[in-house]
Amino acid sequence: MTREREISAEHVTNNAEVRKTLINRGIRPESLSPAEDVKKVERRIASENKKSLAKPERLEE
Repeated sequence: MTREREISAEHVTNNAEVRKTLINRGIRPESLSPAEDVKKVERRIASENKKSLAKPERLEE
């Protein structure tokens, strides 16, 4: 696959197969809630890690 047209056709075919597989398993893609953006998750986790290092929880004795 070297041409844009071939790549686009393969992409469409793959998407159709994924949709068909989901539907066969009883999952309607349009009923799925959107996932959180990966970059937002990475920023949130980094922020939480930074906060936890700055103010660690005390261990109970």
